[in-house]
Amino acid sequence: MARDTPTESRLAELYTRHAPAAQRLAFLLTGDRAHAEDLVQEAFVRVVGRFGHLRVPDAFEGYLRRTIVNLHTSQLRRRRVERAWLERERGGVRPTATLPDVGAREELWRAVLALPPRQRAAIVLRFYEDLSEHQTADVLGCSPAAARALVARAMDTLRDQVRKDEP
Repeated sequence: MARDTPTESRLAELYTRHAPAAQRLAFLLTGDRAHAEDLVQEAFVRVVGRFGHLRVPDAFEGYLRRTIVNLHTSQLRRRRVERAWLERERGGVRPTATLPDVGAREELWRAVLALPPRQRAAIVLRFYEDLSEHQTADVLGCSPAAARALVARAMDTLRDQVRKDEP
């Protein structure tokens, strides 16, 4: 059976000595036993992690208490920010769940099929296959600038076609 190192026994002694008071403080702050236990564990880990850097190692209890309060305050602040964000989002515009316009999709696909072959290939590679400009250029056997130009010309043609078909 392995024996505890002096550091481990010191940590166990610190936890045994300070955990009950820390639990009480955390419970009084949170009103929830499970949350209080989590808070104490987090605070203890943080203070012990900085134990070698404490200016007054004998003031462990004070550091632990301050850490518990700071962690609790940070959690409250985070919840407040989250609630404010949710409140803003609730008042915002909600996306409507509409069915896709199959007719528009068919029109667009017909317009893509009407493009010259290299422009159509550039559009399909860039947007349907999700290739980068360089990958598209490699597949088409041209420079990235030429691939960009093919995509730009195809997009202009598609925009014109969609505008012309709009009522």
